[in-house]
Amino acid sequence: MDHDLAAGQRGLDHLASFAIELAMTARRETLLRSSEHFPVDNKGLDGLFDPVTEADRAAEKAMRELIEQRYPAHGICGEEFAAKATSSQYEWSLDPIDGTRSYMCGLPNWTTLIGLLEQGKPVIGLIDAPFLDETYVGIDDEAQVIRKGVRDPIRTSGCLHIDEARFSTTDPFLFGEAEGALKRILRAVRVTRFGHDGYAYARLSAGSIDLVIECDLKPHDYNALIPVVRAAGGHFGDWHGGVDFAAGNVIAAASPELYDEAVELLAAV
Repeated sequence: MDHDLAAGQRGLDHLASFAIELAMTARRETLLRSSEHFPVDNKGLDGLFDPVTEADRAAEKAMRELIEQRYPAHGICGEEFAAKATSSQYEWSLDPIDGTRSYMCGLPNWTTLIGLLEQGKPVIGLIDAPFLDETYVGIDDEAQVIRKGVRDPIRTSGCLHIDEARFSTTDPFLFGEAEGALKRILRAVRVTRFGHDGYAYARLSAGSIDLVIECDLKPHDYNALIPVVRAAGGHFGDWHGGVDFAAGNVIAAASPELYDEAVELLAAV
């Protein structure tokens, strides 16, 4: 039977279970190497530091191999290797280690991001924090966290106003010419935490962070995040009140009202 047809008949729940299996496959590669002294390569251009390790490559390779075995018709787009084009309605988005800087520093909050796109739209999202043994999954209007094999539903805090918000962004120095916009956010929010990469969106979905704003993300950075945040009741959009992520500028918020306030502050002169 055609794998796409079979997947359609079983529904997205089956593919969400497969996404968890992919995450466990990646864990075996990343956790195995996390305690080692390993070389870090720089794939950045123009003097920028963009780290990559053998764990990044091994984890993505392992996930790709499993997709090829189970769903050979599906497309694959990952961070470390060339995209596999397909005529299938399904494409997997893979970021084997989101937060490689944290990984190389021995910090616990790096994640693996796995998303499934259906006709170009993210429909399943998974944020796995291997060192913390936490897996966040979003599909339709259902979001869960799995800890030590136990599943619990998660929801955003529902925070409505920016002066009450707990805010996170990975690195303020990434904002460049938008530094002024970031400063307006920093002055407005209640508390700010830096350096959490994809894990910040997981905690937003679970209700302990209220607002995340990032710039210059790539599709493999955000494809997995969108379904998790939205399934948990949050809002995920661009900096202008829409859903155009071509520039990689994203806002994840605990509520539509908080999102609107963030958009207004970013646009202020």
